[in-house]
Amino acid sequence: MNKTMWSIGFQKHLPINEEASLFRFETAVPQPEGRDLLVKVDAVSVNPIDVAVRKNGTETLDEPKVIGWDAVGTVIAKGASAGYFEIGDRVFYAGSFKRAGSDSEYQLVDERVVGHAPEKLSNAEAAAMPLTSLTAWEALFEQLEIDREDVQGNADKSILIINGAGGVGSIATQLAQKAGLHVIASASRPETIEWCLKHGADETVNHRNNLIDEVRNLGHQYVDYILELNNIDAHWDEMVELIKPNGRMTSITQNHEPVDLKALKHKRVTFAWEWMYTKSYYETPDMETQHVYLDEIARLLDAGELISTLTKQLSPINVENLKQAHKLVEGNHMMGKVVVENLED
Repeated sequence: MNKTMWSIGFQKHLPINEEASLFRFETAVPQPEGRDLLVKVDAVSVNPIDVAVRKNGTETLDEPKVIGWDAVGTVIAKGASAGYFEIGDRVFYAGSFKRAGSDSEYQLVDERVVGHAPEKLSNAEAAAMPLTSLTAWEALFEQLEIDREDVQGNADKSILIINGAGGVGSIATQLAQKAGLHVIASASRPETIEWCLKHGADETVNHRNNLIDEVRNLGHQYVDYILELNNIDAHWDEMVELIKPNGRMTSITQNHEPVDLKALKHKRVTFAWEWMYTKSYYETPDMETQHVYLDEIARLLDAGELISTLTKQLSPINVENLKQAHKLVEGNHMMGKVVVENLED
């Protein structure tokens, strides 16, 4: 194997149309130690966090930063303490926020956040899934504390998923429906409404209108759970009104105004943030649950119980195609996921 590899990254936070917004450079191939795997990357997906990290900031970095937090690839080397995988295994993962990303020829990733890739899915179909699936899984089954096995007990419970057609929403609607919940997903266009219904929503509401009116016009005074994936500042007051007493809410979006938690007190509502990177960022004791979840997600995908949300493919992985993928995500009209596949030699 060569001692150097190519990577694609940035040093200045620039608009995507700028030539230096993303560029290719050469760097040393990293060597795996401990529980790390060295993966030859075959496909990557672009997510909103890629866009946010690339755009937001004013500093010029000393070294290029490699982003990318969804990948499918092959294990070609591993650290002495890595025991979940063998050389040659096909894997998928979202990785860690504080390490070099997947927009590279090779990538180091801790095996505790890696799963065996679904066998029946193409590289592109599989690469669309890790980040959004882990986020949806943790939000529903850890933060909202929904019992995914109690399908019968969940039958009389409802969940409002705000932005059901996005990457996370497209998985969350499927998982919530599979857990037995009555799923209300928000969407604002005919094509996104159709997408939500196809991916497990029982009913839809329009988050561009007043959600309180939208939900209550469907006959629901309150909902048991709310998963916020769109704009917590815009929807907080609606969430407070719509959540059932003793209900649970979680959000993945960042607030830019103070969140009035005291508004939840009389209803005794629980609110929690979901950040999929927390476990790997802090190397928490439950970090390896992401390995377990990804293996289960792969099983569900292979069984046809979960559907890949891939909607756009570009090839090969190069600067031009990654810029195109960023433009698609920045447009805020993406349904599902965009994947860039097939490495450039």
